[in-house]
Amino acid sequence: MTTATLKHTHKARSLHIGSAYVLPLAPVLLFLIVLFIVPVVLLLSQSVITPEGTWSTHNFVRLLSSSSYLKSLSLTLKISFWTALISVGLSYPLAMLIARSTRSTASILTLSILVPYWAGVLMRTFGWYLILGRNGVLNSLIKSVGFHDSSPQLIYNYSGVMIGMINAYMPLAVLVMVSAMKAIDSRLLSASATLGAGRGRTFWQVYFPLSMPGLVSALLLIFISSLGTFVTPALLGGVGEVMIAQAIIDQVQQVLDWGFAGAVATLLLVTTLAIFGLYSLTFGIETLTGQRATGRRNRWSTLGKQAGMRVTSLLGGWCDSVERMVERHRRATPAVPASRSPFLWPLSVLILLFLIAPIIVLVPISFTSSSFIQWPPQGFSGRWYLSILTSDVWLRAAARSIAVAVLAAVLALVITVPAAIAITRRRHVGQEALIGLLLAPMIVPHILLAVALFFTFAKLDMVGSDLGLVLGHTVICIPYTLITLMATLSTYDRRLDQAADVLGATTLQRLRFVTLPVIRSGLVAAFLIGFVTSFEELTIAMFVTGGLSSTLPKQLWSNMLLAVSPELAAVSTLMLCFVFVVAAIVHVMRRDKTS
Repeated sequence: MTTATLKHTHKARSLHIGSAYVLPLAPVLLFLIVLFIVPVVLLLSQSVITPEGTWSTHNFVRLLSSSSYLKSLSLTLKISFWTALISVGLSYPLAMLIARSTRSTASILTLSILVPYWAGVLMRTFGWYLILGRNGVLNSLIKSVGFHDSSPQLIYNYSGVMIGMINAYMPLAVLVMVSAMKAIDSRLLSASATLGAGRGRTFWQVYFPLSMPGLVSALLLIFISSLGTFVTPALLGGVGEVMIAQAIIDQVQQVLDWGFAGAVATLLLVTTLAIFGLYSLTFGIETLTGQRATGRRNRWSTLGKQAGMRVTSLLGGWCDSVERMVERHRRATPAVPASRSPFLWPLSVLILLFLIAPIIVLVPISFTSSSFIQWPPQGFSGRWYLSILTSDVWLRAAARSIAVAVLAAVLALVITVPAAIAITRRRHVGQEALIGLLLAPMIVPHILLAVALFFTFAKLDMVGSDLGLVLGHTVICIPYTLITLMATLSTYDRRLDQAADVLGATTLQRLRFVTLPVIRSGLVAAFLIGFVTSFEELTIAMFVTGGLSSTLPKQLWSNMLLAVSPELAAVSTLMLCFVFVVAAIVHVMRRDKTS
C-alpha cells in the first residue's frame, strides 16, 4: 500500500471517528444554543444597548454607583459563602456515615436524604416559616416551658435566612460527597491504623484528602446555586436581606427596565463564571460528573496541595495527641478507622432531624380543623385535603405540572442519551469545554435563565404557553439527566459493543439491542430525576407562564405571598408524598444497578 493510500485511509477514518462523535452531540448542542445561549446573550445585550439601538454603559455606571445594589451583591456573596461552608461542614459526618455503612443502612440513610432534597426548596422553606414564625412551633415550645416573654425573633432577619438556606442545600452536599467517599478504599484506613496512626491522623491525612474532590464540588455547586436563590430570603428574610436575585425580579416585574436588569444579571453571571473558572482551573470540570480529572497541574493547585498537606498534618498530629491523652486516663481501646468514630451516629441523627424538621411539621398542620396555623394543631380534620381535591385551580396546576414534567424529562432524555454515550465512549480534544457547556444550565443561576427565556419568549409570543414551559424546563433538566446517564455508562462493559460489532451489528442495531437494554435502569432513573427537577421547579415557571397559567409550585408560591393557611400545608404534604414515591423508585433502581 502506498504512502498516499495510507494517508487517505487515515484521513477517512479520522473523519468517520469525528462524525461519529459530533453527530450524537448535535441535538443537545443545538437545543442549548437556541434555548440557553441565545436567550442569555439577548438579555445581557440589553445592558449595553439603548432602546434607540445605540451602545451605552449607562446601566453599568448606574449599577456600580448604587450602594444598594452593591450591598445586595455583597450580601449575596456573604450568604452564599457561609451557606456553602456550613452546609458542607455539617453534612460531612452524615456523608461519611453513609459511605462507610453497610448496604442496607446506607440505603435507608440515602433515601432519607433524597426525600428532603427532592421535596424542593419551596416546601422546606415553607416548613421553616411555620417553625420559626412568631407563633410558630419553636416559639410555642418555648412558651410552653414558661418563657412567655423571651420568644426569640427567628424570622424576617439574617438568622432565619441562614437557617433556611443551610437546610435547603445540605442534602445536595451529602449526595455529592457520598459519591466521592464511596470510591475511597477502606483498606487504606486499615493500613494507616496498622502503621500506628490514630483516628485523628488517619482521618486528616488519609480519608479527608481522598474526599476532597467531593467536598470541593459540593462547595462549588452550593455556592453557585445560592447566588441565584430568592425563595428563602423572600419568605424568611426582612428588608435588610435582599439578595441580588430579588433585585433582578424587581427590575423585570415592577419596573420593566430590561437594560438595568441585564446589567445586574451580567454582574451575577460574571461572578458565577469567575468562581467556576477558578474551580475548573484547579480541579478540572470533569470532577462534577464523577470522572477523573485530566491530571493537568498548575502552580496554584500545587501550592494549594502543599499547604493542605501541612494543615492536615498539623490537625492529624493534634487530634492524635488529644486521643492519647484521653486513652491514658480511661484506658481506651486501640485506635480504629475514622469511619467507626463513636460520635458519627449521634451527629448524623441530629443532622437528619434538622433536615426533616420542616417536613415533619407540615404533615400534622395539614390535618388541623382550624382555619389558622398554630402549634400544636387544633383538632383533626381532612377538610383541607377535600378542599384541594375539589378545587379546579389546584387540580389544573397539578395536571399542568405533571404533563410539563413528563414532556420535559422525555425530551431531555432523548437528546442527552446519544451525547452521554459519545462523551463516555472516547475522549477528544475540547471535551472539558463541551462538558462545561452541557452542565452550564445547572451552573448558571436559574433566575438569570428564567428572565432570559421570558425576554426571548415575549418576542416570539410564547409567554404563557405550555410549549415554552416545556422547553424552559428541558433546559434545566439536561444537566441532571446527562450526569445520571454518564454515571450509568461509566460502568458499562464496552466488550458488549465489540461483540456486537464482530457479529455484524450496525450502529443502530447495537444501540437498540445491546446498549439501551443494558442501561435500562439508568434510563428510567434519569427520566425520573428529570421529572422531579421539572416538577418542583419554580423560577422558570414564575416568568415563562407570565401569569396566564400556573404550575403547582407557582400556585403554592403565589398563595404563600397572599396568606398562609393550613391548605398550603396540605398541598405541600401531597407533593411530598408524590416525591417520596418517585425518590423510592429511583433509589431502588440505582441500588439494583450497582448490585
